[in-house]
Amino acid sequence: MTEQTFKLSDNTQKVIEAVIKDENIHYMHMVLPEGEGLPIHTTNANVYMTVVSGELSISLAGSEFNNYPERTVLKIPQGIEMNARNNGEKTLELIVIKSPAPKN
Repeated sequence: MTEQTFKLSDNTQKVIEAVIKDENIHYMHMVLPEGEGLPIHTTNANVYMTVVSGELSISLAGSEFNNYPERTVLKIPQGIEMNARNNGEKTLELIVIKSPAPKN
């Protein structure tokens, strides 16, 4: 078999899991219940965020929060301060891809 397969967790609790983390890409799966968020941080790679379900509230570079519904894809450049949260009522599920993979 040439291909590799990976399984995403099926959870409604807070989950931040590295599904694929190699020299090419970091492919993350995140589940954030209502009121939960990621730590405020500066992006260490180009980040592509797909809102699978729920609504993402995000502040970039200290700006006001913008809200993005499911089936939205965001592209965020490296070196941007990010504050990503679930301020909605529904569980937020995200796929986050970092490419190229961060070196640190």
